[in-house]
Amino acid sequence: MSEDRVDARVDARVDAVAETLFREQDRLVAAFEEFGGDTFRRTPWQRDGFGRGQVCVLDGGAVLERAAVNVSVVAGTRLPPSITDSAPHLLGQPFRVTGLSMVVHPANPYAPACHANFRYFSSSGSDWWFGGGVDLTPSYGFDEDATHFHRTLRDWCARHSVGDYPAWKSACDSYFTLPHRDETRGVGGVFFDRLTGSFADHWSCVADGLATVLPAYLPILRRRHAQPFTERERHWQSLRRGRYVEFNLVHDRGTRFGLQTGADIDAVLVSLPPLASWEYGLVPEPGSPEADLQRFLTPQDWLRPRGG
Repeated sequence: MSEDRVDARVDARVDAVAETLFREQDRLVAAFEEFGGDTFRRTPWQRDGFGRGQVCVLDGGAVLERAAVNVSVVAGTRLPPSITDSAPHLLGQPFRVTGLSMVVHPANPYAPACHANFRYFSSSGSDWWFGGGVDLTPSYGFDEDATHFHRTLRDWCARHSVGDYPAWKSACDSYFTLPHRDETRGVGGVFFDRLTGSFADHWSCVADGLATVLPAYLPILRRRHAQPFTERERHWQSLRRGRYVEFNLVHDRGTRFGLQTGADIDAVLVSLPPLASWEYGLVPEPGSPEADLQRFLTPQDWLRPRGG
């Protein structure tokens, strides 16, 4: 490990970003604990020659069936193919990366899952960038939920000169897609990668994005978490969670990065729902709420005024 070879100025940036991420982890966990009434299990970790972090996980909650908010700060000299395939000049270069990853799988089928990830990467003091995003994955679609989510994200982007909601929304729709199913994972959100230029401008935007996660998601969770449901809706939720698993195991770059860098496998896969299922030849009943979900799995402008 040649961690000391990384440019000192960029080193300081990584640590400064990481400290903000740890504080945001505390804030997110506290908000979800207050909302759901259940307690996260906190597991700090440190590995010589690799890095440090904290895993915060809630399993089996009455409101949140699974939730995780993880922060890590890692370093090395062997970047995985998930990065070097598109940046071969970084092969063998020392690097440091810090990130926060959040996922929430509510117990109620009418309450959507939410995922967020914000990360900062630096290598040798010359290459650095921000990446991340926020997206929403419902099992049952509600126009008002999708509209609120996207409006909140648009307003965040509009507060910053480097924010670009239309481009980031399009990137999210393209990335969170199951091409073998010809459907998106959910109603999308925003997704960005390799943002570089003015560190101050981009970090201000990303930090505001972290602060936007709860305003974007909690009002939806409040509307849906106590909505009555039956075993039919619970079964449908399990089937839709199967699609979530397919994306994370087949396409997700963060999952691949974690596996390729030797991260804790349980921390990497904690983003998966606790229960999921698959059925052969699944076709929802025409005209049913389950069939209506399909219109939420096609990219569209959720900020356009709706008829009716």
